Amino acid sequence: MGAMRYEGSSIDPTRPSIARVYDYLLGGKDNYAVDREIGDVFKRDLPGSVAIAFANRAALTRAVREIAKTTGIRQFIDLGSGLPTADNVHQVAQRHAPESRVVYVDIDVQVLVHGRALLEDNDRTRVVAVDVRDPEGIRSHPVTLELIDFSRPVAVIFSAILHHVNDDEDPAGIVRYWRDQVPSGSHFFLSHFRSGDNPETREAEKVLQQTFGRGRWRTDEEIASLLDGLEILDPGIVPAPLWRPDESGHPWNSGGAGRELTVWEHLIVAAMARKPDSP
Repeated sequence: MGAMRYEGSSIDPTRPSIARVYDYLLGGKDNYAVDREIGDVFKRDLPGSVAIAFANRAALTRAVREIAKTTGIRQFIDLGSGLPTADNVHQVAQRHAPESRVVYVDIDVQVLVHGRALLEDNDRTRVVAVDVRDPEGIRSHPVTLELIDFSRPVAVIFSAILHHVNDDEDPAGIVRYWRDQVPSGSHFFLSHFRSGDNPETREAEKVLQQTFGRGRWRTDEEIASLLDGLEILDPGIVPAPLWRPDESGHPWNSGGAGRELTVWEHLIVAAMARKPDSP
């Protein structure tokens, strides 16, 4: 769940942060009482909803591993990356392809502090402090240009970030910008809150809206439209636990194969798409 931040440039422990709430739901320690209060609403009033965070993170891990192992892509841009957790994008990618380069993009101050500390010893990984809604600012940033060669395929990651972009902020335009900037063969990974037309969806959406003033659940059709012009790869847009599940035993990597998904696990979908070859 990526972070978007709109107030000042310093950490404010009295205002909840999307990144820190997500960190709390995943069992992390980089959060404050105000974040835990929001997280506890999900834990207490919407039991089972925490599965969304784990299902999303697991699908991201599998997607990065798949790209690193089965394509020649060795450069990743993670938009709205959130706080460092276990199995960050650079750790997964470099485990399978050590030469992989990763640019994390976020403007939550705490993400930047932790991210830069984590990456001090990794010269193939950087953090860029630009809003995801300013793709040109990200694309032209000196740090991005230092690490990413836009003449070669890129993996562009929108993991649980576009549902924090309102319709009038043109989330499809953000994806389209990146589609136009990268060459054929580039891959896009997207995960997104999915409208369930049920009380759980409406309640969870209300909590996010009341807390952060934003948050937009979208239908499968709306999510598919975000990937216009890209070839959506198998198995399509599916609940995150069903996106190329494995049975590795790792709690973040095992999928939902062979069992009934909960209503919550249906509310986060994942998809991978490829920029097709030019005609």
